[in-house]
Amino acid sequence: MPARLALRISAVSLLLVAPFAARAEGAGEKLRAAYPDFVDRVDGNTLVMTSGRRLTIDDGRAKSFDQRLADPDLEDMFADPYPRGAKVTPPAKDADPGRYRNGAFFDAVYGDCRKGEVTKNLVAVPWVPKWGGGTVRFSSRAGAAEALAAVSKELEAGPPAWKKFLVPSAGTYNCRVIAGTNRVSAHGWGIAIDVATDKSDYWYWSDPTGRKVAYKNRIPGEIAEVFERHGFVWGAKWYHYDTMHFEYRPEILR
Repeated sequence: MPARLALRISAVSLLLVAPFAARAEGAGEKLRAAYPDFVDRVDGNTLVMTSGRRLTIDDGRAKSFDQRLADPDLEDMFADPYPRGAKVTPPAKDADPGRYRNGAFFDAVYGDCRKGEVTKNLVAVPWVPKWGGGTVRFSSRAGAAEALAAVSKELEAGPPAWKKFLVPSAGTYNCRVIAGTNRVSAHGWGIAIDVATDKSDYWYWSDPTGRKVAYKNRIPGEIAEVFERHGFVWGAKWYHYDTMHFEYRPEILR
């Protein structure tokens, strides 16, 4: 094949592929890829769940940080890029990647705990049993329990010095709202685990107003790196940090 013709064919191929690559980066496609058993398809600006439920991807509203936190659409959940890896640096003001949660979506995947829909899907997961962590309850849906079990196994193979940051666990499933709001906590879907409280830090303890948060973290980033490999985001990577908190959010880490 003449070189000039080959170059023309390559250029056409790139033009054909590029729109699909761009589309794959959209919120709807990320959610479909991360939750294939629960998301059927993307229909324009609508995410169609396998249950038939339809959720708006982008409601078209420009939101402040507080509005995005209180009432995020599916697009808003990806507003802040999540910084992977063991390196821990103070996040930019109001950068909270993974903290925006569209409740309707997570209810559709894991159930609404206020209606008793979550507990039937909870399973016991060994939590670093070699170090005496016992078991914790986690959702069996969307691969969450399997992911936590894989995290536990990998952490146990790490340095013994990690034990003090992981045991005892400070809790997993808890059907409650986030303090001061009417929003269900990620714990209410059975997809979050809090690790050892006495080695943890929380933004509210620094400044309850949230305006001048002094960043603090004592948990090694290498522990978080293990969680991230299995689809968990870490609250220490939020400006409004919660360093004990790890949350199964595979769509954020794809």
